[in-house]
Amino acid sequence: MHLILVSNRLATAKTLTVTPRLVSFVVLGFLILVVSTSWFFSSLLGSRLRPAEPESAAAALTMPHAQASGAQDFARGSLNAMAAKLGELQAQIMRLDSLGERLTGLVGIPAPDKANGKPGSKGGQGGPLILDLTSSSLSEHELQRALEQLEGVLEQKSDSLTALESQLLEKRIQSSLLPTLSPIDGRIGSGFGSRSDPIAGVRARHEGIDFVADPGTPVVASAGGVVVSAEFHAEYGRLIEIDHGNEFSSRYAHLTRMDVEPGQIVRRGEQIGTSGNSGRSTGPHLHFEVRFKGVAQNPGRFLRQDTLLAARQKGS
Repeated sequence: MHLILVSNRLATAKTLTVTPRLVSFVVLGFLILVVSTSWFFSSLLGSRLRPAEPESAAAALTMPHAQASGAQDFARGSLNAMAAKLGELQAQIMRLDSLGERLTGLVGIPAPDKANGKPGSKGGQGGPLILDLTSSSLSEHELQRALEQLEGVLEQKSDSLTALESQLLEKRIQSSLLPTLSPIDGRIGSGFGSRSDPIAGVRARHEGIDFVADPGTPVVASAGGVVVSAEFHAEYGRLIEIDHGNEFSSRYAHLTRMDVEPGQIVRRGEQIGTSGNSGRSTGPHLHFEVRFKGVAQNPGRFLRQDTLLAARQKGS
């Protein structure tokens, strides 16, 4: 095959003869060029990708282990937090026990007798639930069971304290409505019961307590209530009578001055007058009576209740 080459630069045309041998050389050279180029680019890409393969494999193997380790750390931290909370609840139960004992003493409930166990016998056992959190690690199931037990203990303590609160409230109401507070600051000169009358000199019944006190000494209400009367009486002198409810009443006699009026509501410890020597009396003093359903009672029985309560509070 002949190729004729024509160019403006050439004065004459040139002829190129294409032989099969020339075509073979051209095809061979083209194949060599393609193979060389392919080998070059594959080597270049392989060198860049080869170092990353071990790192990716190591990362793929390490990731599940790291996730498992993180989950274990989280679970361990949760258990430790639960154990710490359990310890706090146990400390609160101990404080509730101590508070319950003090409240029981204030209310006056007798403490339960201690078990008299025989030798070799454990006898009765009990006490607050105090788990040993330091001896060994508790499992999640054990912690959950301990929390449930503490929940039951706390509910029981709550019921006990609620009952104590109710009794304390009842006792407080009774103490505020019963004449248990000493009406005056003075010593007892004559007690309740049979005695020789200081004026007539015969055996007579004394229906109250006489407190020796200087004239003008403040007299207070032994309990809260309503003033029934505040008037002069031939024998009692200036007399104040207070109704405390539940058929209890108190009387304050031989006063110099009366500071309340009938129908007035007075509080426990509120001043109602001053002591004196009015009425049938041999000298300055306060005659104090406590009556139930109109019948005179020994005021000392009521005043001792206030003294015992003050002693309990001081001892606690």
